Amino acid sequence: QVQLEESGGGLVQTGGSLRLSCAVSVGTFSAYTMGWFRQVPGKERELVATINWNGRNTYYTDSVKGRFTISRDNAKKMLFLDMNKLIPEDTAVYYCNVGRLKVPGGDVSQYIRLEVWGQGTLVTVSS
Repeated sequence: QVQLEESGGGLVQTGGSLRLSCAVSVGTFSAYTMGWFRQVPGKERELVATINWNGRNTYYTDSVKGRFTISRDNAKKMLFLDMNKLIPEDTAVYYCNVGRLKVPGGDVSQYIRLEVWGQGTLVTVSS
């Protein structure tokens, strides 16, 4: 059984920062590549960032590159997303995810998600 619980969202002004957290219940946390997704009404759930099992390889979609940082703590079974210089376009419900790579040990951007989701956490960035 996989369980995910996101937290840390809220209302911030443009230019502000937030740290999102995800508590993960899974058999062997360190064995999984993980990712953050976000979704706004009328659009597909978008991959934001991924991180491999040991945290040494990461991927970011272009729109957040340089502003967001994904990290993990395998001992605590936690996934984090540090968001800086937030803009209104970042407004979305953010979800964490457990997944795998299309090629084990390969490109961390080639991510296959497991269709198990928490409730997400809402980030609203005001103008």
